[in-house]
Amino acid sequence: MAPDGQPDELAEPGRRHGTVPVRHRRRSRWHSTGLPLLEFTASTLAVVLVSGTVLAGLWVTRFANDVTANAVDISNGRTDGRGAAAPQLGSFDGGFNVLMVGVDNTADQSAAFGDRGGTLNDVNILLHVAADHRSAVVVSIPRDLVIPQPDCTDPVTGDVAGAVSAQPINEAFGRGGLGCVVATVGLLTGLSIPYAGLISFEGTVAMADAVGGVPICLTDPINDPYTGLNLPAGPSVVSGQTALSYLRSRHGVGDGSDLSRISSQQAYMSSLVRVLKSNSTLTDLPKLSRLSAAAGQNLKLSTSLANMSTMVSMALALRDISLDRIVFVQYPSEPNPDNSAKLVPSPDLATELFRKVAADESFALAPDALGPSATLDQASPGPTAPATSVPASAAPSAPPSILPGTNPSAGPVSGPAPAPTPTPTPTPTSPAVLEGLRGQTAAQQTCSEASY
Repeated sequence: MAPDGQPDELAEPGRRHGTVPVRHRRRSRWHSTGLPLLEFTASTLAVVLVSGTVLAGLWVTRFANDVTANAVDISNGRTDGRGAAAPQLGSFDGGFNVLMVGVDNTADQSAAFGDRGGTLNDVNILLHVAADHRSAVVVSIPRDLVIPQPDCTDPVTGDVAGAVSAQPINEAFGRGGLGCVVATVGLLTGLSIPYAGLISFEGTVAMADAVGGVPICLTDPINDPYTGLNLPAGPSVVSGQTALSYLRSRHGVGDGSDLSRISSQQAYMSSLVRVLKSNSTLTDLPKLSRLSAAAGQNLKLSTSLANMSTMVSMALALRDISLDRIVFVQYPSEPNPDNSAKLVPSPDLATELFRKVAADESFALAPDALGPSATLDQASPGPTAPATSVPASAAPSAPPSILPGTNPSAGPVSGPAPAPTPTPTPTPTSPAVLEGLRGQTAAQQTCSEASY
């Protein structure tokens, strides 16, 4: 039990609902982060931009060699040859799904993060890019979500873990590595997920340092002894270990729940997207070089993703999506009736969300959709609607010119000709609000609320 009276998920020693317990040699106080998705996006975008410089050969070759050496098999024991075909260099053809996973223990992990007997996939972030490359949905799946999981095959030993009917999602990695997490999220969402990536604590710190800091803000000071986070109220720029502590703080934000932490992670990721798309990043070649080097050394990508043509194609597809069309959402969940420290899916809302995602059907968030530890940053200007232009081929044609004093059907007449009737401009249809969904867009600037 945590000092604040709330159950500490990592301290539960007993058997979880329908599962075999994960035993720890010494409980770590750390939790994982929300960085892996943006680190992948940042690194691939960096490679795209860096490739146009005179140092392209060195940087791109080093990056390609690193990701190839670190590639991970996510077939989960399949021998049917299914997989993702690598696209040709250029923008990706159609939509795609990528699962990025943050784990809390690796073989080479620093002792500063604690000694654990097992590895948990505590962060699971699914990116879906629409086929027209005009929108993206980023779904954060709570680590405490209790769900069915399929058979999983350990990629090293070949041992098979049988399917389970109810087990927290963060135990999937221990059942069969990254491939098991992919299979589990595929079963949960109904989506095909051919691409995935993995990152550890050290990788998160390296990537946060490489980007040079991300602006965040707090409603009140936070001093969280569990993560070592100590920040004042108001705006801060965080990097390295401080960024890691902010992303992993649960007791310091909102109601102390994992959902509150997800809200902070989404605020950070939204800010990071804005940083990456700013000119201060896009024109900073040393920073782009650091991003690509740190990503190549710390990200472990699936074999389907660990090649340059696929990564560059995805980066090109992501590059021009406007901030207000990148939506970060929490997987719809509710308290588990069998264990108040865990969550279960909200079936109706989850079904509707992934129906829309699979169909590339746009949706909007309600005005009160921010997560439990997020509030709008009142000190920053609100998001502005992106400017739109109508292609010449799509613009309404002008009416035929009518000379003064003439009538096209009756010959010359006296007096001025009547003004032509203007062609009405179609009013764009706003996407329907998906009520009950929590999250924000990358255009919204939000602050984390300190724990209460």
